[in-house]
Amino acid sequence: MSSNERDKARGKDHELLFSKTLASSFADAVARTKELLAANGFGVLSEIDVASTLKAKLGVDMAPYVILGACNPQYAHRALEIQSKIGTMLPCNVIVREAAPGSIEVAAVDPVASMQAVENAALAAVAEPVRGLLERVIAEL
Repeated sequence: MSSNERDKARGKDHELLFSKTLASSFADAVARTKELLAANGFGVLSEIDVASTLKAKLGVDMAPYVILGACNPQYAHRALEIQSKIGTMLPCNVIVREAAPGSIEVAAVDPVASMQAVENAALAAVAEPVRGLLERVIAEL
């Protein structure tokens, strides 16, 4: 059973994302994820270091965790032409987190699942190819 199949079998929360666990260093996983996003037409518009932010703001320690804001400009443009306020749901978030030392989880939002909340067939049609691209990124890790 693939990691995607296992995640989907775990419950509804996992129906909103694709994920894979890697035997890797955290830095290597972040770098590889960015490379694969770029190779599949995504730019990383934002990188939020959640662990550092929570340490600075709350004084709490947590395992390394970043959120990458991934945007495919071609599809983002199409979505914005269909519905101007869809930007509230962009970009696609991809997380990289240390699940345990040497075990790194990379997960991407399923844009089709996200767009279901909007109930717009034209947006769903834009989300389908983006889903395929993000699934490819996760699969190629």
